[in-house]
Amino acid sequence: MKVLVTGASGYIGSRLVAALLDEGDTVVAASRNPDSLKVFDWWDDVESCALDASDQESLHGAFEAAGDIDVAYYLVHAIGQSDYRAQDKRAAEQFARAAAAAGVKRIVYLGGFVPGDEELSEHLASRADVGEALDVEGVDLVWLKAAIVLGAGSTSYEMLRYLADRLLVLPLPTWLSHPVQPIAVDDVLFYLLASRSTVPAGAYDIGGPDVVPYRDLLFAYVDAAGLTRVGLPAPGVPTGLAGRVIGKIIPIPDALAEDLVGSLHNTMTTSEQRIVDAAGEPEGGRTTIRDAMHRSVQGSVGTPPGVRALKDPLRLAVTDAAWSGGDELGIRRYGVAASSGQTWSLLESLGARKLLYSWPVAAVVRTNLDVVDGVSDRARSVIRRVRGN
Repeated sequence: MKVLVTGASGYIGSRLVAALLDEGDTVVAASRNPDSLKVFDWWDDVESCALDASDQESLHGAFEAAGDIDVAYYLVHAIGQSDYRAQDKRAAEQFARAAAAAGVKRIVYLGGFVPGDEELSEHLASRADVGEALDVEGVDLVWLKAAIVLGAGSTSYEMLRYLADRLLVLPLPTWLSHPVQPIAVDDVLFYLLASRSTVPAGAYDIGGPDVVPYRDLLFAYVDAAGLTRVGLPAPGVPTGLAGRVIGKIIPIPDALAEDLVGSLHNTMTTSEQRIVDAAGEPEGGRTTIRDAMHRSVQGSVGTPPGVRALKDPLRLAVTDAAWSGGDELGIRRYGVAASSGQTWSLLESLGARKLLYSWPVAAVVRTNLDVVDGVSDRARSVIRRVRGN
């Protein structure tokens, strides 16, 4: 089967490319800048094309270059950007029309839950807009709807990790008692793969086996990481305020954190289980929250490998977002970049590990490194160019 994956450089997309290759499919990895995909360890095994979903000419050129595509995965979103809802809807409409014109047989889209009888957050409303826009005549659409995706490197998991790692006392607003049904990334991949052919066209909720209050999800990480934290009730704190505060105390981009936290007032549980009837379950069953947290914590130790070399998709990959991996990995990255791997390893052996990686020093140091991150990136870029000359 020949498949096209948009958003191939993202957390889900990069792992999906690896999974499709392992299944023996021919994969076309799409990106606005295909050269940016060369950092992935699956680069030599895929075809690539330039695709900008916001540009009609780019879309038609991409499908023409890709050739006959059986299935196109739509994993594009502009969350965290201004006016992203309108941008996402327009891009999805254009993508669906271009796919239909190119003879694509099926589009598979991963979006969020759309709970009925509730006022949707801007994020969830945008995800619903995209699903509706992708449903065009002549192309089957499989629309998978999920809540929080668990796995080292995923935005939701990293937010939980940073909050629990950096705060000895965890504020618990009332809305953290709302139920959530997260799903581990290995189960997401299972259903994405099944959606190529096994799953009939339609919209499906996908979730893990556990339904818990949001606060229990936070403390599931605390337990997996071996931390001691205290929860403090914080009634009356709205999601909007919480999102703005969280965006300032963790290294995830402010706007992204605010948009995601803004969805926490909605009920995030499956409303039906038809996907299990259509595709079954992974061998051994779906991943529990406890198992997902322990595997994610374990997968954040040491230097991350390439995404295709991962022994477990819940582990961190070297190509995941630069802010992924927690404070310890973040500090080590900057230390190695500023000196050398050997020098930093020597400092760790002389006691730097205990000082820098323990609370609260790690959080203070790491937060300040987040501020100068852009300057550091530019400096390293200059050094690479000088060395190249």
